[in-house]
Amino acid sequence: MKNLRDIQQFEEFDNLEFIARHVVEGFITGLHKSPYHGFSVEFAEHRLYNKGESTKHIDWKLYARTEKLFVKRYEEETNLRAHLIIDTSSSMLFPLKEERMNKISYSVYLAAALIYLLKRQRDAVGLSLFDENIKLHTDARLNSVHLTHLYNELRNLLSENFQPAKVKTSAAESLNILAEQINKRSLVVIFSDMFTEEDPDVLFSALQHLRFKKHEVILFHVTDYELEQDFNFSNRPHRFVDLESGKELKLNPNEVREHYQKETKRIFTELKNRCGQFNIDFVEADIRKDFTEVLHAYLLKRGKLY
Repeated sequence: MKNLRDIQQFEEFDNLEFIARHVVEGFITGLHKSPYHGFSVEFAEHRLYNKGESTKHIDWKLYARTEKLFVKRYEEETNLRAHLIIDTSSSMLFPLKEERMNKISYSVYLAAALIYLLKRQRDAVGLSLFDENIKLHTDARLNSVHLTHLYNELRNLLSENFQPAKVKTSAAESLNILAEQINKRSLVVIFSDMFTEEDPDVLFSALQHLRFKKHEVILFHVTDYELEQDFNFSNRPHRFVDLESGKELKLNPNEVREHYQKETKRIFTELKNRCGQFNIDFVEADIRKDFTEVLHAYLLKRGKLY
C-alpha cells in the first residue's frame, strides 16, 4: 500500500492503524533485511510457575533455595523515544481536490506508519500538532491506550470537519516551545511544508534549539513537487489563493514560472543547507511519491542511533 488510491481500496480505510500496518508490512516486504532489532529487557519480578507452560524462564537458582518453581517476568525497555510533530496550518491542505492526497493527509498516513513501526520496535512515541499555536502535545509512551489516543488524534485530521481556514504557520514559536517541553532526549520527526512568513533566521534558530536540547531531528519537507516547486500548471489564466491569508492573485503560470522556480529553489536550498549545518536530516517528502523514501530515511536515522 503506497498511495491514496491503494488506501481507498480498503473498506476499512478509516481505520488508521489498519492502514498503517499494511503500509509498513508492504514496505518491510520490499526490504532485503529486516529493520527490526531485538530489544533489551530487564527483570521485573517473579511469579509462580504454571504447570504446562514453557520452562524457559524458570529461575533455577531460586528453585535451589526455595524448592518452588518461579518464572522470571521481564519489563521491556524502550530502545528509543520518538516525537512526531505535524504542521496543521492551512497551507497543508493543498491541493484541495478531494481525489488527490493533500499534504496533511500524506503527513498523517506517514505518521501513522511510523507509530506502527515504533510500536513494533518497542520505541516510545509522542505526538504534537501545531499551526499558529500548539494544538496538541503528548509525552512519549508505549502503552496501547496511549497509541490508540494518537491514532484517534491523527484520524481527526482526516475528518471532513478539519478545515482550518486562514490558519497561519508559527513554526518558530511552536518549535521553540516544544524544544523545552520534550524533556528527554528524543528523535524528533517534523512534518511540514515550512511555508511561513517568519524571519528565516528566527525559524532556523528554532530548529537549532532542538539540536541544542540534544534531540536528533528529521525534517520531512512535505510538498507537492510538481505544483509547488515546478509550478506545472496549464497554460491558461489561473486564480491562485493563499490558503493562510486568503489573498488572491490572477495570472498565467507561463509568465512567471521561470522566476517562481528560481525563487523557490533558492528558498528550499537555503533550508536544506541550514539543516545540514545543524546536523538535521532533511528529507523531501513529495506527496506524489510512495511512502518508501520517507520510511527508509527514518530507518537509516534510527539505525545510526540504535
